[in-house]
Amino acid sequence: MRLSDRILDWCGYRLSGFLLRERPGREPFVPSDPDELRRTLRPGDVVLVAGSNRVSTAIKYLTHSTWSHAALYVGPIPGAADGPEPHTLIEVVLDAGCRSFPLSRLDHFHTRICRPIGLTDADRSKLVDFMISRIGIRYDTRNIVDLARYLLPTLPVPSHWRRHMIALGSGEPTRAICSTLIAQAFERVGYPILPRIELRPAAERGANDWRHRELLHIRHFSLYAPADFDISPYFQIVKPTLEEGFNYKALTWSDEP
Repeated sequence: MRLSDRILDWCGYRLSGFLLRERPGREPFVPSDPDELRRTLRPGDVVLVAGSNRVSTAIKYLTHSTWSHAALYVGPIPGAADGPEPHTLIEVVLDAGCRSFPLSRLDHFHTRICRPIGLTDADRSKLVDFMISRIGIRYDTRNIVDLARYLLPTLPVPSHWRRHMIALGSGEPTRAICSTLIAQAFERVGYPILPRIELRPAAERGANDWRHRELLHIRHFSLYAPADFDISPYFQIVKPTLEEGFNYKALTWSDEP
């Protein structure tokens, strides 16, 4: 590796560490009950996370969303564990690339489950196998210009430009922090997230058949952000507390005003 590449690699590593450092006093809120979350999750579920580091803050700002990160629940991964706890989720992060981790790592984070509805068992297996096959892949973080975009929340960015900031530059750090690998996995099995909609010409559609008025165009997976799974009409929002049989009469309220 050339000296200039080594310098950029070192600078990118240090900047990545700065961007991923959790910010004191900005801890996420309303964490799910860990046991309820564990019982509710199924392979193929997308788990959205509200993080608190600088990258998370930037993604929330650029996407107008609460959610800054996404991971895919795949179930216990053979040979991957932290002590007795198996790794069950796969994520892509800036400094480590694609990796697996245990569910307990999300115990203190605000999360949301987005479940693909109607996914066949065969496609679910392909989805999981694809994500597991990518574990260990790392991404080039030497492009300092790409990394610097995540410092932008300190500067005003026009609303209609924010989403485009995610795709700025070479693309390597974008693939490393956004939910693009998960979107690519769903694209491979033909499952939609947020297709681009184009109206058919009036002459080609029936007057009373609204379902055939649109042509669906799947956007490239590199353009997806964590919030897209939340707003997608094809993913069901699953809340563990409600799945467990919520009874508001069983709540214990404080007597304090």
